[in-house]
Amino acid sequence: MLHKILLSIAFLVGITVSGIAQEARLARIYFANQEYEKAATLYKKLYDKNHTNDYYFERYFVTLIELEDYKEAEKVVKKAIKASPEKVQRYVDYGSLFERQSKMDKANEQYEKAIKLLPGNQAQILKLAKAFASRKQYDYAIATYEKGSKLMKIKNMFAYELGSIYSLKGDIPKMIGSYLDCLDLQPSRMTNIQAFFQRTLPKSEGGYAELKKQLYERIQKEPNNTVYAEMLIWVFMQEGNFERALQQAKALDKRLSENGTRIYRLAQTAIREKDYETGIDGFEYLIKKGINCPYYIDAKQRVLAAKRDQLVEGYEYTKEDLVELEAEYEDFLNEFGRSRNTSPIMRELADFEAFYLNNIDKAISILEEVIKIPSLPRLSVAQAKIDLGDYYLMKSEVWESTLLYSQVDKEMKDAPLGELARFKNAKLSYYKGDFEWAQDQLDVLKGSTSELISNDAIDLSVFIMEHFSLDTTATPMKMFAKADLYTFQNKFEESFKVMDSITTKYKGHGLEDDILYNQSEIYIKKYQYNDAIDALEDIVEKHKKGIWVDNALFKMGELYETRLNDKTKAMEYYEKILIEHTGSLFTVEARKRYRKLRGDGVQ
Repeated sequence: MLHKILLSIAFLVGITVSGIAQEARLARIYFANQEYEKAATLYKKLYDKNHTNDYYFERYFVTLIELEDYKEAEKVVKKAIKASPEKVQRYVDYGSLFERQSKMDKANEQYEKAIKLLPGNQAQILKLAKAFASRKQYDYAIATYEKGSKLMKIKNMFAYELGSIYSLKGDIPKMIGSYLDCLDLQPSRMTNIQAFFQRTLPKSEGGYAELKKQLYERIQKEPNNTVYAEMLIWVFMQEGNFERALQQAKALDKRLSENGTRIYRLAQTAIREKDYETGIDGFEYLIKKGINCPYYIDAKQRVLAAKRDQLVEGYEYTKEDLVELEAEYEDFLNEFGRSRNTSPIMRELADFEAFYLNNIDKAISILEEVIKIPSLPRLSVAQAKIDLGDYYLMKSEVWESTLLYSQVDKEMKDAPLGELARFKNAKLSYYKGDFEWAQDQLDVLKGSTSELISNDAIDLSVFIMEHFSLDTTATPMKMFAKADLYTFQNKFEESFKVMDSITTKYKGHGLEDDILYNQSEIYIKKYQYNDAIDALEDIVEKHKKGIWVDNALFKMGELYETRLNDKTKAMEYYEKILIEHTGSLFTVEARKRYRKLRGDGVQ
């Protein structure tokens, strides 16, 4: 019998709970649709059943105000205050009722009463401040947090929350000050605060300048508080001033007797952002720490890589610079030996000898040594063989090249390196003027698992199809392929002579814009940037319907941005892509660079 009674009670309770849930859901729909009369009826019913539910109270109270039933609203809020005097946020509701009626004196009286009655309870402090903030009463929210901090007897206890309020208020200096106060109390919030600054400060005029100003003042007052120095390093990095960031990081590294992790990460970032000088400086600082530094070997490798990257990026070097870097590579290999662990450095040195010192024989000798290293992984052997094939091609020893490419193709058949070797063999056929055989190989490579190889195969295949049939003798195409080979071999003058011969003998030929683009690439390699610009301008002006126009516009923008230091001209060319070539593959990158140059926030 008892069992049946309990089941009946449970059933009735279930029906009641289900009914309340349905009413609450319906009330939310009415409220969202601004059907306040219907919402008020339901929320009154829900609130009457549960007077402790703040959500039902607030929704009922708002519907009464929206219905301008101020008398009932006042009655409800007074009753709520009497029932739960500890909920001081109810005075904010009461004040908002007066504010709605433009009775600001009475509204302020209630707001001040709320703060006066504020208990030393963290939850109540947060609720009251939130109530003020939700009604845009930011000064009262600030007063709440300030009094709350005193009541809790913890200085800057609500500094983080204050930072948010000052941000809403638009007071950037005080927002920054509050977040720095929070950082002083809770250094663990560094990442959160940095993320907030990253979102907010670029949109405010002089935001980062104000942050630096306050940081300098605090560092002066509290030189031993390293949290401010850490934040200053971060600010410099946001501004792209890696040199100043490194200065601060070095000082901090020494003061805290750190192991160099901070310097290592900063140097990596500087290199990634193409500030090679600062990156190299950072790595060399780690090297000077000695062999016991955990980053010693890696830093040495990265210095070499960074100096090579400088050359690739157009750093104008002298013969002495090249000889000095060669000596640094040799010193590294002498210190750490020639083994499977240092084989990547040996490959780098070989590349350097071939493409910068024009010492092809030494490059070949180094790679032959690499291939003979015991227990060298198959992948490393294949990479070395492909490079070796390239160097033999630079010496015009075509048979050796194709033999090496074919070995890698066979040994790494289904791997990306095997496909790369196959593409290089196809391109070798193209260089020799055997276009039909090259096309057969390229057709297979179009379905390559490597997107890069597939795209390269498609591009070369399309190029051959477009121009091979234009001339029955195929002479211009053979000449162009020969010029391409000369460019690969770093024989730039020979390449120019052949390309000039094509434009002279076959005036108006479809290869003219291809020739101009290739010539611009050579000019860039020779640091003749203005000549490169002239060639690219010719493409834009004389070959408006050609496939190289958007490439030429982007390349000019890039040259003006990174080589000629003319931001205005760079923006002009990026904008042309955005306006005149909306379907270009360069659109996304052009927009990104245009916005950065325009100053749309620190990247």
